Amino acid sequence: MTLKAIIFDVDGTLADTEDGHRKSFNKAFAENGLSWHWDVELYGQLLKVTGGKERIKYYVQEWLPDFKKPADYEGFVKNLHVVKTGHYTAMLHEGAIPLRPGVKQLINDARKAGITLAISTTTSPENVSALLEVGLGKDWENYFAVNGCGDIVPNKKPAPDIYHWVLHELRLAPGDCIALEDSNNGLRSALAAGIRTYITTNPYTHGQDFTGAAAIFDDLRDLPAFYDLIGLSRQPGLPS
Repeated sequence: MTLKAIIFDVDGTLADTEDGHRKSFNKAFAENGLSWHWDVELYGQLLKVTGGKERIKYYVQEWLPDFKKPADYEGFVKNLHVVKTGHYTAMLHEGAIPLRPGVKQLINDARKAGITLAISTTTSPENVSALLEVGLGKDWENYFAVNGCGDIVPNKKPAPDIYHWVLHELRLAPGDCIALEDSNNGLRSALAAGIRTYITTNPYTHGQDFTGAAAIFDDLRDLPAFYDLIGLSRQPGLPS
């Protein structure tokens, strides 16, 4: 197989973002007069659900069965998420959440080798932009042929919808691509779309079931080993 594209998840994969999300949710709750507080252990459980708005609803459903929902519950959840996103993007602009080890070098090396890059994530476009503008520069969008994020598909990971959408936009077959993910939900999503998937774990996901992954790494500090696995070192433009 000649590798034609690498498709990246964002949260937990490109950067260790999850604790930033958790703290931002807590700030949003406090600003809205809610006594809710998500500690590290609880947030690890909430990460079973992808998507910030979906995570809030899951929390209310499973942990707050007696919560009296406002008349416009959808608007209530949407507002909480907007406030949370504001806090989170502020953290990103301050440089508080850098890219994970090896990520920037991988992106640059892949581009040099003529590999197409794409994003497949459930996080919002604002979050993606804020993270990558700091990590890659203001022209970060030029790095990626397709940016699949937010609510552009009806079903979020572990459903394969976002990967199907990205593949359609890339006009590539699943076998032409690999995916880089950090979680069981992401792995299931990519595998369901037929894409060979590599995992880089983080503190929230290291104990999850990654059956079916092509390989599992703590991070990408050892890029030569990763390149050997995916065949990148044999691509034109890079040394063998």
